[in-house]
Amino acid sequence: MKLSVIIVNYNVKYFLEQCLHSVRKSVKDVDAEVFVVDNNSVDGSVEMVREKFPEVLLIANKENTGFSKANNQAIERSKGEYVLLLNPDTLVEDDTFKKIVKFMDSHPDAGGLGVKMVDGKGNFLPESKRGLPTPSVAFYKIFGFSRLFPKSKIFGKYHLGYLDKDETNEVEILSGAFMLLRKTVLDKIGLLDETFFMYGEDIDLSYRIIQAGYKNYYYPEARIIHYKGESTKKSSVNYVMVFYRAMIIFAEKHFSQKNAKTFSFLINIAIYFRAVLAILNRFLSGVALPLLDTLLLLGGIIGIKNYWEHIIIFPAGGQYPSDIVSVAIPVYIFIWLMSVYLSGGYDRPVRLLKVFKGMFIGTVIILTIYALLPEDYRFSRAMILFGAAWGLISMVSVRFILHLAGFKNYKIGIKTNRRFTVIGNKDEAARVAALLRTADMNPGFIGLVSVDDSQLNKDGFIGNIDQINDIINIYKIDEVIFCAKDIPARKIIDKMSEFSATETEFKIAPPESLSIIGSQSINTSGDIYIIELDSISKTNNRRSKRFLDIVVSLLFLSLSPFLIILMKRPFGFVKNIFFVLFGRLSWVGYDKTYTNDLNMLPGIRPGVLFPADVIKDKNITSDTSERLNLLYARDYKIVNDLNIIWKGFRDLGR
Repeated sequence: MKLSVIIVNYNVKYFLEQCLHSVRKSVKDVDAEVFVVDNNSVDGSVEMVREKFPEVLLIANKENTGFSKANNQAIERSKGEYVLLLNPDTLVEDDTFKKIVKFMDSHPDAGGLGVKMVDGKGNFLPESKRGLPTPSVAFYKIFGFSRLFPKSKIFGKYHLGYLDKDETNEVEILSGAFMLLRKTVLDKIGLLDETFFMYGEDIDLSYRIIQAGYKNYYYPEARIIHYKGESTKKSSVNYVMVFYRAMIIFAEKHFSQKNAKTFSFLINIAIYFRAVLAILNRFLSGVALPLLDTLLLLGGIIGIKNYWEHIIIFPAGGQYPSDIVSVAIPVYIFIWLMSVYLSGGYDRPVRLLKVFKGMFIGTVIILTIYALLPEDYRFSRAMILFGAAWGLISMVSVRFILHLAGFKNYKIGIKTNRRFTVIGNKDEAARVAALLRTADMNPGFIGLVSVDDSQLNKDGFIGNIDQINDIINIYKIDEVIFCAKDIPARKIIDKMSEFSATETEFKIAPPESLSIIGSQSINTSGDIYIIELDSISKTNNRRSKRFLDIVVSLLFLSLSPFLIILMKRPFGFVKNIFFVLFGRLSWVGYDKTYTNDLNMLPGIRPGVLFPADVIKDKNITSDTSERLNLLYARDYKIVNDLNIIWKGFRDLGR
C-alpha cells in the first residue's frame, strides 16, 4: 500500500465531513487507506463517519488522548509506504495525494513533505513553510521583527519569508496540519513524542527527520484549504499557555542547557505578554461596552436627578432621600441593561433596533414596578422617562462612534439581506439554495451559477463559473458558495485565491450535508461558521431560552406549595425545578423516545417536556417525533416553550 491518511478529530464534525469528502476524491488514483482517530467527541462525529464513510478505518477513543498519541495509534496500524497526518479542518485537491506520492517517490532523500496552504479566503498561510525556532528566531518572532521584515534572511526565518511561496524548497519545519512522512524514516526515528499533548509535536518530528540525515520539503504544486484553529480558539489564554509550553519542552529536549534556558526565558516573557493581551482582549470585547453604558447611564441619571431635584422639585431647598442614589438608580440601570442584553443589544453585528427594544421594555418594567411601590418609594416618573431617553441617546451615540471609528467588533449591521450566488450543477445548486432559504438567512438575492454552459439561461442560472467576476460585480454578490460535489477543489481554491483581496466571502457546501463552511469575513479569514437548519442555536435564542428557564423555575418555586397538588409526580416536579435552575435540564427539549439521530440537531439541554407534548394523542410515530424536533429547532421562539409548558403542565414532574 502506498499511502495511509490519518486524521485526528475532536468535536469538529462538519469540518471532518467536508475533509473526508475531499479525501475520498483524492484517494481514487492512489492505493491508500484512511484512518480517523476520534478523541471522544460529543458532537456526533463518530456516528457521522460510520454512516457516511464506511470505508474509513475508525478508532473511537473513550478519552481525549491528545494529538500525538492519537496519531501514533493509527500509525502503528498503518500499512502505507507513506503516512500523511492531516487536520480535519482542511480540504485537499482531487490530485493532491497523487502529486505528493509522486514527489516522494522521485526524492528518496525526502523524509517529510508539506504543501501550500491557503485559508478560507484563499490567502496564503505563511506557516506552510517554517524555520527552526532557535532562541534568536523566537526572539524576532515574539517581539515583532519577523512581521516588520518578513523577507529578511535574519528576521524572517520563522516563516522563511525570503523563500518564494510558489517554488519548491527545503525547509526545516513542516506543519502538523498536512505532514507527509516516509514510513521507513518513522521506523528509524520513532513516532510522535507523546510528551506533546497538542502543538509542538510537528516541530519536534520535523527536527528529528533532519537530524537523521533526511530532508523536509515545501511543495507548492499541491494545495489545501486550512480553516485554522477551529479545534482551539487561538485568542484564548489556554491556547497561549499550551502552545508556548510546548516550545519550552522542545527547547529542553533539543537545545543545549544554555540555549534552552535562554529560549525558556523568552518563551515565558511571551506567555505572560500574550496572556495579558488575551485577557485584555476578552475583557474589552465582552465587558467594555456594557461598562461604558453603565457609566454613561449613571452619570446622566445623577445629572438629571440633581437638575430635577434642585430646579424643579425643591427650588427653595431640600433633596430626595439618599435611597434614590444608593438603591433606585442602580436598580433602574440594572433593569435597562438586562433588558438591552436580553433583547440582543450587545450581539454582533450591532443592531440599533434591539437597543431601542431593550430600553423600551426596561422602561415599561421599571414604570410597572414603580406603580406598585408604596408612595414613599415613588420618587419621580419624569426622572425615569428622562433617564430612559438619556440612556437611549447615549447608547446609540456610543455605538455610532465605535462604528465610525472602524472597530470591527462594533460594526452596525445596517445591511441585513445578503446577496448569494451558488455555483454547481442543477440539483446540488438548488439544494444549497433551499438550505439558505430554510436556514433563516433572509437572503436578498440567490443567483445560481453553472459549472459549464449547459445550464446557461435556464432553470434560474445567471451564468457560468468563468463569468463569476462579472456576476459578483453586476449582481453585487456578498457571498459565493461552491458546491463541492460538482466543482473540483483545485478550481475552488483557484477562484478563492483570485478574489482573496476583495470583500467577497466564500463558503463551501459539502454534498449531502446541512452545513455550509467558510471564512466569516475578510477581517477574520481564520474564523469559520456553520449555517444549519436551526434557529435555536442562535445566541439570542439560547440566551432567551435560558432566561425563560430561570424565570419559570423561580416562579414555580415560589408557587410550589400550591402547584404540587396539580402534578402527576409532585416530588419529580420539585426536583426538576432545581435541575432546571442549575442548568442540568431545560423545561423543554428534544423528544429522545423515538428519535434515533439527535446529532443532526443543535445541542441543547435535556428537556422535561418535549415538542410532542402539545399533541393530546400520545401515540405518535417516530417520524412525527423527529419532525416535531426539527421544527422546534428550526423555528424556535420563546412562545413555543410557553405553549408546550402550558399544554404539558401536569407532566412537569417527569
